[in-house]
Amino acid sequence: MENEKAKKKAPAAPKKKENKGGLKEYFKGIKLEMKKVVWPTKKQLLNHTLVVIAALIIVGLIIFGLDSLFITLSTLVTGK
Repeated sequence: MENEKAKKKAPAAPKKKENKGGLKEYFKGIKLEMKKVVWPTKKQLLNHTLVVIAALIIVGLIIFGLDSLFITLSTLVTGK
């Protein structure tokens, strides 16, 4: 009985789909998707860029402050 189970073959793996569209269809799809993209205006782009730069500066200052604090505390604890 166990030999019969061992002899049974596993179900065949599903066949892979063949690429029938090719490279031309791929780029047509990209072109169609790019038409759906809503691009920001120049004003929106500038505004978002400034927000990101401001956030980076704030986070950088916070990390600098914490680093300075930990160095000071470390110096006080170790006496060096």
